[in-house]
Amino acid sequence: MKHFLRMLFQVCLYFYCKFLWRCLKFVMRKLTGRCELQRICYNTKPGASRTMKIETSLRDSKSKLLQTSVTAHPDAIEKTIEDIMELKQINPDINPQLGISLQACLLQIVGYRNLIADVEKLRREPYDSDNPQHEEMLLKLWKFLKPNTPLESRISKQWCEIGFQGDDPKTDFRGMGLLGLYNLQYFAERDSAAAQQVLSDSLHPKCSKFSKAEWEKKRMDKAIGYSFAIVGINITDLAYNLLVSGALKTHFYNIAPEAPTLSHFQQTFCYLMHEFHKFWIEEDPMDIMEFNRVREKFRKRIIKQLQNPDMALCPHFAASEGLINM
Repeated sequence: MKHFLRMLFQVCLYFYCKFLWRCLKFVMRKLTGRCELQRICYNTKPGASRTMKIETSLRDSKSKLLQTSVTAHPDAIEKTIEDIMELKQINPDINPQLGISLQACLLQIVGYRNLIADVEKLRREPYDSDNPQHEEMLLKLWKFLKPNTPLESRISKQWCEIGFQGDDPKTDFRGMGLLGLYNLQYFAERDSAAAQQVLSDSLHPKCSKFSKAEWEKKRMDKAIGYSFAIVGINITDLAYNLLVSGALKTHFYNIAPEAPTLSHFQQTFCYLMHEFHKFWIEEDPMDIMEFNRVREKFRKRIIKQLQNPDMALCPHFAASEGLINM
C-alpha cells in the first residue's frame, strides 16, 4: 500500500510539474500581462530570493535559450539578456529595470558556476615542493603566523607548532590540494591578528579571551586545543562541499552584487574558521577524538542558517570588511 501511494504521489507530482505548472504560468501571464521573469523581478527583493527564483525559472524553462542562459559566458550575458527580452516580447524601453535586474541575477548565477570551477581547479592541483610558488606560499604561511620565530629549516618539527602533523606540511595537503594552502595563507595574511589569536587559542585554549570566571561558568575546565593547520584544511573541505552542493548560494547571492569570486570564497573560509573556533570552545569536547562530532554539528548549524533566503554570513573581522550585506 505504501509503495502504491508513493508511486501515485510521484505520478501526480510529475503531472503537476509537466502540465499544471505550465498552465498556471500561462494563466498568470494572461491575468497580469507579465511573464514569470517579470513577476519575479518586480515582486521579489534583490538578493538570494530573487536570484534563486530566476535561476529555477530559467533552468526549468522549455525554451533552450532560457535553459542555456545560466551557463552563458560572462561576456555574453548582455547579448543573452537582449535575446531573452526579444523571445519574451518585452520592450526594453518600457521595462528598463527588468534588463538590469536580469543581468545582475545572471552575473551571480554564472559567477557561482565559474567559482566552483576555479575552486575545483585549486583542489585538484597537488602541492609540489619543486614548485617555487608553492614553496613561497608555504613559507609565507609560517611567516604570517609566527612572525617572531624564524623557521630553522624547510623540513622541521617546527611545523607542528602551527598545527601540521609532521616535519613536512606537503603531506597534509593531499585531501584539498592547493586549496587548503590558499585558504590558510589568505586567513594568515589578510587578518593576521585574528589568525594568530586563533592559533594561540588552539594551542592554549584556557588562555583564550575567556576570563577564569567565564571558564568556570561555562564549565570549560576540560577544554582542549586542536591542530590549527589540520583544522583549517578540514574547514576548507567544509567550505568546498557547501559551495559544490549549492548551500552557499544564499550567502553569495546576498553579499555579492555581481559575480562571486575566489576572494569571496576565501573570505567565507575565514568566517568559518573564526566561527568554528568559537564553536569548539563552547562545545568543550572531552578530547580531540570528538572532532568529527563537533565538526558535523557545526556543519549542520551553518546549513540551517543558509536555508534562510535572507541569510548572509556576517563576517566581523578585517578579512571580510569588503563584503556587502544587501
